[in-house]
Amino acid sequence: MVTTEKFTESEIINRILNGEKALYEIIVRRYNPQLYKIGRSYNYNHEDTQDLMQETFIDAYIGLRKFEKRSGFKTWIIRIMLNNCYRKKEKSSYKNEVPQDIKDNMKPVFSGSERDDTDKIIQNHELKGIIENTIGKIPENFRMVFSLREINGLSVSETADVLNISVSNVKVRLNRAKAMLRTEIEKSYRADELFEYNLKYCNAMVERVMSKI
Repeated sequence: MVTTEKFTESEIINRILNGEKALYEIIVRRYNPQLYKIGRSYNYNHEDTQDLMQETFIDAYIGLRKFEKRSGFKTWIIRIMLNNCYRKKEKSSYKNEVPQDIKDNMKPVFSGSERDDTDKIIQNHELKGIIENTIGKIPENFRMVFSLREINGLSVSETADVLNISVSNVKVRLNRAKAMLRTEIEKSYRADELFEYNLKYCNAMVERVMSKI
């Protein structure tokens, strides 16, 4: 396993472009969890999400010289993942969901004194399944904003950049997404625990990607 701590992202990319292909493992490991959450938030199952992740990592590797660094690498690779998710959806002739009109001023979904009780969250797989299924029922344009902001931790500006929408649009969609989820999810559960990407899957994804590039 390649260690990641001593390299900045810019250094990693430059060294990969200069022939140190093995360092791409760092990129794969670093973004496995985020890309997985995006695929699952797009309503793809585990296997389809794995395939989309592999496709995205390979696309990013092939296009690495085209990365112009005007935006962060994180937003760049997430945009590739979203494009791949969208194309797969179009090929499968999925129908777009119709947004619902819901009030914008809502309380945060995840709050409360018990939110740091991670062990409880991890052990309660049944509730996690309910949460994940609930997210899948939200119209796509709201669901993806929620995924990027609350689950993947992107800033408002990064989310706007990835989705090519305004900052105010991000805020409105996020509030609406929270409104849809709020009645279904207990406040003591943290968004970053959703769609866990286990280490065994991470190692397998590294092997899949590195064998293809």
